Amino acid sequence: MTLLEIMIVLAILALVMGLVVGPRVMKMFGESKVDIARATVQKFAFEAYPSWSSSHPDKSCPDKLEDLNEYMNNKDIKDPWGNPYKMLCGQNLPAGAKGMAVLSDGEDGKPGTCDDIESWDKDHACK
Repeated sequence: MTLLEIMIVLAILALVMGLVVGPRVMKMFGESKVDIARATVQKFAFEAYPSWSSSHPDKSCPDKLEDLNEYMNNKDIKDPWGNPYKMLCGQNLPAGAKGMAVLSDGEDGKPGTCDDIESWDKDHACK
C-alpha cells in the first residue's frame, strides 16, 4: 500500500464520519440537554424542596431558587442553554404542582412554548 492509498481511505472514513456519524452525535447531544434539564427541575421540586421544607417548617416557599442549592449536587441555577431556571411557589403554583414547581424555558429561552420543561408536567406535549 502506498501513502496515497492510505490517505484516500482516511479521507473516505472522515467523510463518512462527518456525514453520517456527526449529525447523529449532535442530535444525541441536543437530546441530552433536554434530559439534563428535566432531571434538574425534578430534583429541585421533588428532592431539594422537601429537604428545604423540613428544615424550614416556618416558611412555605424559599425566597429564591438558590436557597435550595445546599440540597443539590449541582449548584448551577441555569439550564443547559444558559437560561435561569424559574421557581413557582405559593400563589404562582400551577395546577397539578404540589408545594413548589420549577421550569426551564427550554432551548428557545421563551416561556410558554413547546420546548418548556416543567417539573409538574411529566408528559408535556405541544398543544
